[in-house]
Amino acid sequence: MTNVFARFVKDESGATAIEYGLIAALIAVVCITVWTQIGTNLSAKFTEINDAIK
Repeated sequence: MTNVFARFVKDESGATAIEYGLIAALIAVVCITVWTQIGTNLSAKFTEINDAIK
C-alpha cells in the first residue's frame, strides 16, 4: 500500500496536463481580446469611410 501511495505522490503527468490547459486558456483569452479590439477598430474605420462617402 505504501508503494502505491509513493508512486501516486511522484506522478506529475496530471500536473503537466493542467499546466498545458492553463497556458492554452491564457492564449485563448489573449487572442479573443486582441480580435475584439481589432474588430472594434475596423468597425469604427468602416463607419468613418461610409460617412465620408455619403
